[in-house]
Amino acid sequence: MSKIDQVIYTGRTHTTGGREGAARSADGRLDVRLSRPGSSGPGTNPEQLLGAGWSACFIGAMGHAARQLNVNLPGDVAVTAEIDLGTGEGGFFLQARLQVSLPGLPRDAAQALIDAAHQTCPYSKALRGNIDVATELV
Repeated sequence: MSKIDQVIYTGRTHTTGGREGAARSADGRLDVRLSRPGSSGPGTNPEQLLGAGWSACFIGAMGHAARQLNVNLPGDVAVTAEIDLGTGEGGFFLQARLQVSLPGLPRDAAQALIDAAHQTCPYSKALRGNIDVATELV
């Protein structure tokens, strides 16, 4: 397991009620109601929150890779994250797909950015080897 030498930031949240509760960050910037996936409840769910956080971080990692590879990252870069919650032998599991849009970049340059980002993104590192993940250039 990798160890952190220096903490850059700590995000602190407090959640009550589980999948039908609420979550709030210590600074008050995140204040959401939670609902079960697929329900008609008024809130979001952990799978959507994971997708939002991971895709935002992944775009940041592509920006880092673009600087390292001397490539201009398109201004309209986008990542669609699909996080599946399912069951299998042993209980509940997640799997994910990251669909990456890098308009205007040649396919080989775009794929190099995706591959580099997937190696450096903290979310990708945390989930690598723990859930099935597919990245796709769209």
